[in-house]
Amino acid sequence: MDSPEAQIIQARRSEEFFTDEGCFISEWSNSAEDPGLSVARARVEPGVTTRWHQLRKQTERYVILSGQGRVELGEKISQDVAEGDVVIIPAMCRQRITNTGKENLVFLALCSPRFRVEDYEDVDS
Repeated sequence: MDSPEAQIIQARRSEEFFTDEGCFISEWSNSAEDPGLSVARARVEPGVTTRWHQLRKQTERYVILSGQGRVELGEKISQDVAEGDVVIIPAMCRQRITNTGKENLVFLALCSPRFRVEDYEDVDS
Protein backbone atom coordinates (compact mmCIF):
# COMPACT_ATOMS: atom_id res chain seq x y z
CA MET A 1 0.00 0.00 0.00
CA ASP A 2 1.32 3.41 -0.94
CA SER A 3 1.66 6.03 1.76
CA PRO A 4 -0.53 9.11 1.40
CA GLU A 5 1.10 12.29 0.19
CA ALA A 6 1.84 15.07 2.65
CA GLN A 7 -1.11 17.45 2.92
CA ILE A 8 -3.20 19.55 5.27
CA ILE A 9 -6.96 19.10 5.28
CA GLN A 10 -8.80 22.25 6.33
CA ALA A 11 -11.61 21.81 8.88
CA ARG A 12 -15.18 21.96 7.59
CA ARG A 13 -17.04 22.30 10.88
CA SER A 14 -20.13 23.78 9.21
CA GLU A 15 -20.79 20.46 7.45
CA GLU A 16 -22.14 18.65 10.51
CA PHE A 17 -25.08 16.36 9.68
CA PHE A 18 -27.54 14.26 11.69
CA THR A 19 -27.45 10.47 11.20
CA ASP A 20 -30.13 7.80 11.52
CA GLU A 21 -27.90 6.37 14.24
CA GLY A 22 -28.93 9.30 16.46
CA CYS A 23 -25.88 11.55 16.53
CA PHE A 24 -24.35 14.45 14.63
CA ILE A 25 -21.25 13.78 12.50
CA SER A 26 -18.69 16.07 10.94
CA GLU A 27 -16.29 14.24 8.59
CA TRP A 28 -12.82 15.67 9.07
CA SER A 29 -10.86 13.27 6.86
CA ASN A 30 -12.19 10.40 4.76
CA SER A 31 -10.87 9.88 1.25
CA ALA A 32 -9.64 7.20 -1.10
CA GLU A 33 -6.29 9.03 -1.20
CA ASP A 34 -5.79 8.11 2.48
CA PRO A 35 -7.45 4.69 2.78
CA GLY A 36 -5.79 3.69 6.05
CA LEU A 37 -7.74 6.00 8.35
CA SER A 38 -10.78 8.25 8.57
CA VAL A 39 -11.46 10.90 11.21
CA ALA A 40 -14.90 12.18 12.17
CA ARG A 41 -16.17 14.31 15.04
CA ALA A 42 -19.31 12.91 16.65
CA ARG A 43 -21.73 14.77 18.90
CA VAL A 44 -24.44 13.12 20.99
CA GLU A 45 -26.98 15.32 22.73
CA PRO A 46 -27.85 14.88 26.44
CA GLY A 47 -30.05 11.87 27.14
CA VAL A 48 -29.61 10.35 23.67
CA THR A 49 -28.54 6.74 23.06
CA THR A 50 -27.31 5.89 19.57
CA ARG A 51 -28.67 2.84 17.77
CA TRP A 52 -26.95 -0.51 18.05
CA HIS A 53 -24.65 -0.88 15.05
CA GLN A 54 -21.37 -2.41 13.90
CA LEU A 55 -18.79 -1.87 11.21
CA ARG A 56 -17.98 -4.82 8.96
CA LYS A 57 -14.31 -4.12 8.17
CA GLN A 58 -13.11 -1.25 10.36
CA THR A 59 -11.61 -1.09 13.81
CA GLU A 60 -13.03 2.07 15.35
CA ARG A 61 -11.58 4.14 18.17
CA TYR A 62 -13.50 6.75 20.10
CA VAL A 63 -11.41 9.50 21.67
CA ILE A 64 -13.66 11.31 24.13
CA LEU A 65 -13.11 15.08 23.87
CA SER A 66 -15.81 16.40 26.22
CA GLY A 67 -18.88 15.33 28.13
CA GLN A 68 -19.66 12.01 29.71
CA GLY A 69 -21.36 8.88 28.56
CA ARG A 70 -21.77 5.14 28.74
CA VAL A 71 -20.38 2.87 26.01
CA GLU A 72 -21.80 -0.59 25.38
CA LEU A 73 -19.73 -3.07 23.34
CA GLY A 74 -20.67 -6.60 22.36
CA GLU A 75 -22.66 -8.57 24.90
CA LYS A 76 -20.55 -7.89 28.00
CA ILE A 77 -18.89 -4.48 28.12
CA SER A 78 -20.77 -1.48 29.50
CA GLN A 79 -18.65 1.29 30.97
CA ASP A 80 -18.78 5.00 31.72
CA VAL A 81 -16.47 7.26 29.69
CA ALA A 82 -15.31 10.86 30.00
CA GLU A 83 -12.79 13.29 28.52
CA GLY A 84 -9.50 11.63 27.58
CA ASP A 85 -10.82 8.06 27.48
CA VAL A 86 -10.17 5.92 24.40
CA VAL A 87 -12.55 3.14 23.36
CA ILE A 88 -11.32 0.44 20.94
CA ILE A 89 -14.04 -1.30 18.93
CA PRO A 90 -13.02 -4.20 16.67
CA ALA A 91 -14.77 -4.87 13.36
CA MET A 92 -18.11 -6.68 13.72
CA CYS A 93 -18.48 -5.68 17.39
CA ARG A 94 -21.92 -4.26 18.13
CA GLN A 95 -21.77 -0.87 19.80
CA ARG A 96 -23.72 2.10 21.04
CA ILE A 97 -23.09 5.11 23.26
CA THR A 98 -25.35 7.09 25.59
CA ASN A 99 -24.83 10.67 26.68
CA THR A 100 -25.38 10.48 30.45
CA GLY A 101 -24.49 14.10 31.13
CA LYS A 102 -26.11 17.51 30.81
CA GLU A 103 -23.80 18.79 28.06
CA ASN A 104 -23.05 17.42 24.59
CA LEU A 105 -20.88 14.30 24.46
CA VAL A 106 -18.21 14.96 21.82
CA PHE A 107 -15.66 12.46 20.55
CA LEU A 108 -13.48 11.65 17.57
CA ALA A 109 -14.30 8.45 15.69
CA LEU A 110 -11.13 7.10 14.09
CA CYS A 111 -11.68 4.20 11.69
CA SER A 112 -9.00 2.00 10.18
CA PRO A 113 -9.23 1.32 7.36
CA ARG A 114 -11.30 4.37 6.50
CA PHE A 115 -15.05 4.38 7.14
CA ARG A 116 -17.24 3.43 4.19
CA VAL A 117 -21.04 3.68 4.37
CA GLU A 118 -21.49 0.21 2.88
CA ASP A 119 -19.63 -1.29 5.88
CA TYR A 120 -22.13 0.12 8.42
CA GLU A 121 -24.89 -2.20 9.70
CA ASP A 122 -27.74 -1.67 12.13
CA VAL A 123 -27.89 -4.46 14.70
CA ASP A 124 -31.02 -5.59 16.49
CA SER A 125 -30.82 -4.99 20.23
